[in-house]
Amino acid sequence: MRQIVLDTETTGLEVANEHRIVEIGAVEIVNRRLTGRHFHQYVNPGREIDPGASDVHGITTDFLIDKPSFSKIIDDFLAFIGDDTLIIHNAPFDLGFLNNELKLLDKKLSPLEAKHEVIDTLTLARKKHPGQKNSLDALCRRYAVDNSSRSLHGALLDSEILADVYLLMTGGQVDMNIGQEAQSEYDQNNASEKTKKIDKDRKPIKVVFASSEELISHEKNLQDIEDSSGICVWKENSY
Repeated sequence: MRQIVLDTETTGLEVANEHRIVEIGAVEIVNRRLTGRHFHQYVNPGREIDPGASDVHGITTDFLIDKPSFSKIIDDFLAFIGDDTLIIHNAPFDLGFLNNELKLLDKKLSPLEAKHEVIDTLTLARKKHPGQKNSLDALCRRYAVDNSSRSLHGALLDSEILADVYLLMTGGQVDMNIGQEAQSEYDQNNASEKTKKIDKDRKPIKVVFASSEELISHEKNLQDIEDSSGICVWKENSY
């Protein structure tokens, strides 16, 4: 399963006011693991950037003078995202700008949502946390994702942060082999040691059973995982 987490930065807030994309960032997730592959490109929009927008992302019109236009990077961008699921925070905003760029290049090009499944993490967060703040910064605090390097918005950095938030918000664990790998390393490191005999006089191990309230809470957490990601490997009926 391949998913692409992406973000854009723009010259302003409204496509209707002829604002354009100035930066695209995207990272790849395969089978709920970040692969390290990414796409990142600054784009010359062919117009001035609103001061308010520059205050948000720190990109200036002068910085973009020698950067390629969207028409020069479109093939590489489309090749990177393939036909796979797109994960975007506040998807209508980014899709509006991306689809506008496609339309400006070729009016016959279909909007991205016609070809791609789109997961809007803002909509997802509002369902999971109704009545709470669900900005990317708020989600970072809620899920303990380090965003200390995010003094300004940046398409690639925000994509990387959003990928971490999404994985935690939809189930948490992203590598089901962690325990196996750790055990394998332990076995290798201790292969030469002699087997130790159990002390017959040792005190019995204390077993603490979960209370009924804890069991109910546990089952609720498993159901939340299954509802958000479609599968929960800890539930028997998910196999």
